[in-house]
Amino acid sequence: MTGRGPAEDIISIIKYVYIRYIGSALAENIWYIISTIISISIIIILTLLIARLVNELLEKHIPKIMESSRLGKEFDETTHALTRRLIVAAIYSIGILMIILLIPSLNRIAIAMLAGAGVVTLAIGFAAQDSLSNIISGIFLAIFKPIRIGDYVDFAGEYGHIEDITLRHTIICTWDERRVIVPNKIMGSDSIVNWSFNNPVIVWPVDFGIGYSSDIDKARSIIIEETKRHPHVLKDKEINVRLTELGDFAVNLRLTFYVPSRSVSYETGCEIREAIKKRFNAEGIEIPYPYQNVIIMKQPVDASSCPGPENGHSQEEEQANGRESPESSELLPGGLRLEDRKNES
Repeated sequence: MTGRGPAEDIISIIKYVYIRYIGSALAENIWYIISTIISISIIIILTLLIARLVNELLEKHIPKIMESSRLGKEFDETTHALTRRLIVAAIYSIGILMIILLIPSLNRIAIAMLAGAGVVTLAIGFAAQDSLSNIISGIFLAIFKPIRIGDYVDFAGEYGHIEDITLRHTIICTWDERRVIVPNKIMGSDSIVNWSFNNPVIVWPVDFGIGYSSDIDKARSIIIEETKRHPHVLKDKEINVRLTELGDFAVNLRLTFYVPSRSVSYETGCEIREAIKKRFNAEGIEIPYPYQNVIIMKQPVDASSCPGPENGHSQEEEQANGRESPESSELLPGGLRLEDRKNES
């Protein structure tokens, strides 16, 4: 020992180790580390810029070019949206792969993962099976096109239009401006009513009830006249009014008409219903309130089951005939009644 304190000896050892090993290693590799950091930063910046530019080009400019050209009729927004997202995801994947190749430690890890690719793939498959199912279902939706962006659908009791289809989920915008987010796996397996598929023209029903005393033919002609006046009703299609039921308090009629699409059907039905109600009021066609007839049956009285005097007359009847009942007669000495005494005299 040099005669110095323990603390000074420890500091001297640390300085020796740093200068002998760490310092020399840093001196040799400092430029490599700096160049690696700069390369990684450049790759990250270029990846973000390229992904953003490609996404903007595919999202905004390509549709305009397609619509202005002869290929506009063949342009499909759903396929375009999923293709755009797949290309952007591929750009990010290439950027991440380049970063991994620049870092030696990550490079060795990647090589080890490739060596055990079967086990890794199996583990990733179990861990992300829902996400992979959604991605594969989204690709199938783009290929087979059971639904497309802009289609009007009924799904799980909700009515709305398909606002977007991503790699993971589908966004449905309902009639009251709510966004229902449904995983693509569910969209690909559950039943969906697509009102825009093939032919958007639909038949829409509206029900009415008139009184039993009302003229059915007059009511039918009023309904057809008011329906033809609405601008959304297709005049070249048949308009029918059929008697569907003889109800408890009303004769039920059903109007059916054609509209261009499901998006205007509900509004059209409400407006036609209001117009027909006003016309019924003016023409004297009754729309009855619910009512019921209650019939009370009086049961016959059985005389043999009712108690009464032995002679078949009630006490009131005897009093009305000027006679007293035996219970009200006055008893005299000797056991005679007042009535009997009068007879003896």
